[in-house]
Amino acid sequence: MLTENELQARKLPELKDLGASLDIPKARYMNKGELVSAILSKTGQSSSAGKTTENPEKLDRTEHIGTEEDGKKEPAPKQERRQPKAGKEQQSRHENNERPDQGKRPEKGDRGNQGSRPEKGNRAENGDRPEKGPRNNNGNKDHSARDQRNKRRPKEFHFEGIIANEGVLEIMPDGYGFLRSSDFNYLNSPDDIYVSQNQIRGMGLKTGDTITGEVRPPREGEKYFPLVKVNSINGRTPEYVRDRVAFEHLTPLFPDEKFDITTRRSTESTRIIDLFSPIGKGQRGLIVAQPKTGKTTLMKELANAIAANHPEAYMIVLLIDERPEEVTDM
Repeated sequence: MLTENELQARKLPELKDLGASLDIPKARYMNKGELVSAILSKTGQSSSAGKTTENPEKLDRTEHIGTEEDGKKEPAPKQERRQPKAGKEQQSRHENNERPDQGKRPEKGDRGNQGSRPEKGNRAENGDRPEKGPRNNNGNKDHSARDQRNKRRPKEFHFEGIIANEGVLEIMPDGYGFLRSSDFNYLNSPDDIYVSQNQIRGMGLKTGDTITGEVRPPREGEKYFPLVKVNSINGRTPEYVRDRVAFEHLTPLFPDEKFDITTRRSTESTRIIDLFSPIGKGQRGLIVAQPKTGKTTLMKELANAIAANHPEAYMIVLLIDERPEEVTDM
């Protein structure tokens, strides 16, 4: 027959199976102590177990004293002490669930009482984890370096004084103006350069002035390239042009230099004009003739001759009510 010590050494599922084989009522719902006492009473060993309880207690006390002295070397008896306590906890869990089929789960609870988790706590006390990265006062990781990288702004490049351009000034009614390009026939274009009111007033600029200066790319909110610095106005320095006299108050002068309109491919008409009525620089002329007599052809020959012999001259041809083929021919 089994003794009380042998029954205490067995696990709760084995005791439940043994109680069920002995026809003990509600054996699967009892804890370990109740099962042991019920099995002993069923087998008739309660009296003999009571007689022999004094000696085993003394033996257990002597064994516990010996294990306390050698506790550092042999921690196994501590596990024997904790087994009844773990059994009670597991039985209470089992009673709450009321599912008799899960009798093998207390084995996992026995593993949890072996004291493996305090070793992890000792690792944390040794100071291994703080070496992974710096932390701030709140215990969180310090991401200040990453934030500084995100806050870095792209460098701003200044291109002032790098680009130089030239155009003819057209002043708007509001006071500001634009430098028109000859590539677009002096009309509105994306290449127009903005000239502020202060520059127009300070330098005495007027519509039709040919200005050469430095520009910069447009910034946010700007549409055109603004004029930063004026280098020359009509081929002269800005200081010279600033004190110029208005066109209405200029003294008229006779031309002292003429255009050479005779070329290798010149016709008789251009040669006759050069001989009998030469054209001077700054002179006004008028061609009067009947229709279909060759006025447009004569103008074309004069323009080609001036462009070939005087590349320094600026030539603007304005054709009003002309046929498309004549415009293409010019």
